[in-house]
Parts: sequence; structure tokens; C-alpha cells
Amino acid sequence: MKKNILITLISCMLLAFTACGSNQVSAAKEENISENEAETVKIAYLPITHSLAVLEEAEELAENNEINVELVKYGSWPELLDALNSGQVDGASVLIELAMKSKAEGIGIKAVALGHKDGNVIVVSNDIEDGADLKGKTIAIPHRQSSHNILVNDALAENGLTIDDVEIVELAPTEMPSALAAGTIDGYCVAEPFGAMGVSIGAGKVLYESNELWEDSVCCALVITDSFIENNSETAKAFVDGYKTAGENLTTEQAKTVAEKYLNQTDEVLDISLEWISYDDLEITEEMYDQLSEKVIEYGLLDNPPSYSEFVWNEF
Repeated sequence: MKKNILITLISCMLLAFTACGSNQVSAAKEENISENEAETVKIAYLPITHSLAVLEEAEELAENNEINVELVKYGSWPELLDALNSGQVDGASVLIELAMKSKAEGIGIKAVALGHKDGNVIVVSNDIEDGADLKGKTIAIPHRQSSHNILVNDALAENGLTIDDVEIVELAPTEMPSALAAGTIDGYCVAEPFGAMGVSIGAGKVLYESNELWEDSVCCALVITDSFIENNSETAKAFVDGYKTAGENLTTEQAKTVAEKYLNQTDEVLDISLEWISYDDLEITEEMYDQLSEKVIEYGLLDNPPSYSEFVWNEF
């Protein structure tokens, strides 16, 4: 009898210990899952050379087993912006003017770094000799809220023209080189490598590089949602720091290696495109942001751009 009681007590103790162990394992698993989630940042991007800094960072962090960067590719700015504004992603490499407009409309995002410097061109048909020849022509841009719109306005102003002297159309970047070749447009300004594609196929030539119109021009930016920053501040800081370092280390050779993996372009197109762009020193300074805001207002992109302190996060 005593033996049976002893066996029963031992069995109960073992069951209790096993249950406790199971709970501890479950708790540990949940804790590990939470930690893994806290160290993952989901970033939206378009397959363009302007996104190479964030693509390079994802490669470097994966090799070092540090922050997990989950890249989410989109095919157009509207699709990407919808994902960003609705919180489907934690951040994005995006046209900064689009992000400014979202911020002005109450979306909780912060710009944390530039995507690149310069790296845009105005490509025109081969029969256009100079900027004055743009009068009466049809020029394509990818989106009204873009530095490409600003650069076209700058080019027109450089030649005593205004936006009223040309016809501006919005066109998908992938369609621009073929549209120029077909003669349905006379020129375009767009994110790379689509300018280089137009040159590569002989459809047109470069009328202006962006630095000729606006030195160190601001175009794309890396933005992160307020919620991610608030809930994962240390991870956000480490991610931004790693991003800037990746940009500093992105030589032309390495940029081409990353581009070959993600962009599916020919060597000739990438070689041309990478001549126009740089990724070093990606900090958004108040001076450059104020200049951007002035252009945004002057050319009618946005009446009420957010202030530098409202929009730019630089607590690193």
C-alpha cells in the first residue's frame, strides 16, 4: 500500500515537473519569437538603382547575422506607398516628396536618411539640341510628387520656360524608354536605371544630369514608421546606422554586384546608370531639406510640406 502511494506521489511530481518544463519551454519560445520579431524590419523598395543602399545593407546584415531586413519588392510607387501608409511594412525606400505628402496628411512616418545623391537625368530625343527646344514638347515623369518633376521645372526655368510651355504626362518608368523610341514622348526624367536604358538603346540622349540643375539633389529617402521607431527604438537606430555605413561602403563595383542581383539589367545599362549616382554621406541636413521644401512649394507639389523637425528623425 505504502509502495503504491509512493509511486503515485512520484508520478504526480514528475507530471508537475514536466508540465512546468513545458510551460518554461513555451515561454522561452514565445520570448525568442518576440525577440526575433523585434530584430526584424520590413522594408519596401522598388528595383531601381536608387534603392541600392538598403539592398546592400540587407546583404551585409544577413552575412553578419545581425538585424533581419525583410525586403518587400513593389512594382510601382502607388503600390509601395499604399503598403507604407497602411502599415504593411515598417519602412521604405521611397520618393521623398511622396513621403512628405503622406506626413502632411497625418501618416506617422519619419525620414531617417537619403536614398542617394544625384542619380537622375533628363533624357530627350536625339533631335533636341538644347533646353530651349523643350518648348511645346511632351515630357514624362513618374509621379507629380517627385524630384523628377522638380528637375524638369528647374530645366525649364534654366531656359526661360515654365511648366505651361510643355505637356507633362505621368508614365510608368518601365514604359519611358520605349515611349521615347516610338516618339510618343519627347523626353523624360525618372529614377535610374530607366534613363540609362533610353541612352543604351539609342532612343535618346542626356540633356541634363541632375547635379547640373540641382547639386546634391534630394530624391529618394529611407523612411520608417513612427510605430516601429517607438516600439523598437534601439533596433531602428542600429538599422539606420548600418544603412548609412552600407552607403559609405558602396563602391561602384559593389553597387553593380548588388544591382545585378536585384535589378535584372544589362552590364551596359548599369555601367551608364552608376556613373550618375553616389551613396556616401546620406544624412538629411536641415539646409538641404529646407531647399527641397522651397522647391516643393515653388513648383506646386505641396502647399504645406512638414517642417524638418516634424519629418526628419536624426536621434542616432
